[in-house]
Amino acid sequence: MKNLKIVYLGGEGEISEKKSRFIATVQPVINEEEALEFIAAMKKKYWNASHNCFAFVLGENQEIQRCSDDGEPGGTAGKPMLDVLLGEEIHNAVVVVTRYFGGTLLGTGGLVRAYSKAVQEGLRESIVITKQHGWILEIKTDYNGIGRIQYLLGQRKIAVLDSEYTDIVIVKALVPGDELLDLKGEITEGTNGKAKYLSETEVYFAFIDGKPEIFS
Repeated sequence: MKNLKIVYLGGEGEISEKKSRFIATVQPVINEEEALEFIAAMKKKYWNASHNCFAFVLGENQEIQRCSDDGEPGGTAGKPMLDVLLGEEIHNAVVVVTRYFGGTLLGTGGLVRAYSKAVQEGLRESIVITKQHGWILEIKTDYNGIGRIQYLLGQRKIAVLDSEYTDIVIVKALVPGDELLDLKGEITEGTNGKAKYLSETEVYFAFIDGKPEIFS
């Protein structure tokens, strides 16, 4: 598992070039079927547009890549749109750029720039986040050890998801993937081996408005 940059919340951006309107609509998707359904919905919404070009990328390694010029000269719309998604290292997202022709030809270079710029504007109007690889670490300790554990978590700015206080203390911490082994070593040393690890669950996570969100 590795960190993944995704569209958390899609958006819509618009630019104008020589009186042509380019409307970019961005949406997160999890599979090709969702992407195609979204493209079909945009074509229905903008049924009277000159073109509805699209691009989408799917998979942890962006292994699924599709794009369409939808009647624009070959290579002037879909591929530049896809290149923006790939260049921004976006995963699992689709973008449709709708063009209303303004009466002036833009030429090959002008079209490439316009479609690329439209996608960039659409991404700016979306919420793009990075899903980090990490672990939910469940730690059991006694009351003598909890202060040390809290200190170590605070030093690393590791989020505590839950704490349960009974005759013992159980803490669930959200640990970045590359910090797990070092943190466990510090906790073991800091509590003289008294802290125990009940479970380690591999997850993706991100902080949205300062709060941790877990992704399946």
